[in-house]
Amino acid sequence: MTKHAAGTVSWVDLMAWDLPKALDFYGALFGWTFQEGSKENGYYTMAFKGAAPVAALMPRPSDAPFPPIWNTYFAVESVDRSVARLKELGGKVMMEPMDVMDAGRMAFCTDNTGAPFGFWQPNQFNGSGLVAEPGAMAWHEGKTHDGAKAVAFYKDLFGMTADKMPDVRMQYWVLKKDGQETAGVMQLDDKTSANVPAHWMVTFAVANTDEAVVTVAAKGGKVLMPPFDSPYGRIAIVEDPGGAGFGIISATKPA
Repeated sequence: MTKHAAGTVSWVDLMAWDLPKALDFYGALFGWTFQEGSKENGYYTMAFKGAAPVAALMPRPSDAPFPPIWNTYFAVESVDRSVARLKELGGKVMMEPMDVMDAGRMAFCTDNTGAPFGFWQPNQFNGSGLVAEPGAMAWHEGKTHDGAKAVAFYKDLFGMTADKMPDVRMQYWVLKKDGQETAGVMQLDDKTSANVPAHWMVTFAVANTDEAVVTVAAKGGKVLMPPFDSPYGRIAIVEDPGGAGFGIISATKPA
């Protein structure tokens, strides 16, 4: 990937419970190598798969009001215009637009159902250099207690369309940008506690899901949903030792 289209996810980073332990966990799981950050940049550490940047990790402040979590960033042409539109649509701004040296410009917000996400306007840094290959992000889902409300928000914010899945067992929409599937929105079911906040979840590609969950458990993580087959590949939902959840998938290639 040399460029991410506006309205698609371009980057993910982790607010880690313990940065050295997180590097050990994700290095073992995904085969990542790291370029560790300095005190001046908050120890923001870049993760690479081969030569491609694929994610970043940073220490979570001890007084942070949120748990360790993977953050999702959408590429935009203008952070400032996107933030203004977000406010019109009922979203809230957690971090106002700011320049990140010469890498780009960012803001961090929540949608109109409370799910946090970021905007990224690239300058020298475009985002993940690899997508949908083992060790890189492959899919993104917004999980919320009001799916229809969130879908309307993202359609208006990014100029997307949405297709509702016919599966009666769950309410799930596929968001599309210029006809291309870019992300999903899933309504949390009635069995999910109302205390579970709306959030975005990243799913990473792996070569073998069953082998990956063994590594997750061996390195101190938890398997929340054991591997299962889907039309898109074999999927599992896991969390790292600090409690940050994410998905893994060994994807099947369409004919």
